Amino acid sequence: MFRNTIVSALLLVAGANAHAALTTGDIAFTSFNADEDGFSLVAFVDIGANTTIHFNDNEWNGDAIGAGGAFNSGEGVLSWNSGAAPILAGTVIRFSKYEQASRSVSVGSLFDAGGDNGINASNETVYALLGSNANTPTAFLAAISNGGFGSNGTLANTGLAVGSSAVQLNSGTDYAEYAGPRSGEAAFAEYRLLINANANWTNLGDGSFAARVPNTENFSVAAVPVPGAVWLFGSALAGFLGVSRRKA
Repeated sequence: MFRNTIVSALLLVAGANAHAALTTGDIAFTSFNADEDGFSLVAFVDIGANTTIHFNDNEWNGDAIGAGGAFNSGEGVLSWNSGAAPILAGTVIRFSKYEQASRSVSVGSLFDAGGDNGINASNETVYALLGSNANTPTAFLAAISNGGFGSNGTLANTGLAVGSSAVQLNSGTDYAEYAGPRSGEAAFAEYRLLINANANWTNLGDGSFAARVPNTENFSVAAVPVPGAVWLFGSALAGFLGVSRRKA
């Protein structure tokens, strides 16, 4: 009976740790390169296998999703599938040359969904979102802009906010990347405010940066010590199960 209770508890824990659907702020941009047409992002939560995230650099009109909210047209959309294995929280994923036939991504696979995928060196906003396709969002995850959120793509009714789930770069910058800490925080979510703050980015302005490679070091969290009582309970439980197994 006791063993059945333990097994049930473990199953409940496993269920709680199953990969939940992504939501606003679960990823963040960590680099932006208008000359290469690429960027990087980090996951703050585990990303389940075969998750699809879309990227759209058309402008959002500011209306609510499902109530007139829509993108304009003329620019590009791109879709990314995370691949057959889950991606662990803290992983940095780099997207390279995604306007070109030689486009690549460090994990998973990219699918060109049409339009002009080139990232502009000014007045550009890129949204990361979930949805049946890149033009019909069900949830916005993150955004980055080098032109100001507004006429270049608003955050109204996206659930995104500068400083917590969207980063506002210096106007007209070709290349920028997050230069803050990647270790030491107690939880991955605590990096959100750091990464989405422009003060923690290196903005290189106008230039030729097509060959520049961003920092793709993964993020980590500080180890949390196991309380003594928990350790003792775990040891006692292991001993009990071992004795029960021998008696059986």
